[in-house]
Amino acid sequence: MRVVISGHARKRLRDNRQGSITRDDIIGVAQQIPGQIPTATRFRGYIAKSGRLFDIVAKDIPGGRLVITIIGK
Repeated sequence: MRVVISGHARKRLRDNRQGSITRDDIIGVAQQIPGQIPTATRFRGYIAKSGRLFDIVAKDIPGGRLVITIIGK
């Protein structure tokens, strides 16, 4: 499945709170979520390779799965 990371999510990856979360972490998590996501939904409790906990908000669009934002813990 193709994963599209929004501009807002890319900007958040540069913030200190999400500092050790990588694009690869986000893409891997988004691809692992089963089924269809018709509306923006928050998925909680993922762990980046660096050990940082994070949540993502994602939604399915015709072009793939859109990651709207990332919330670091």
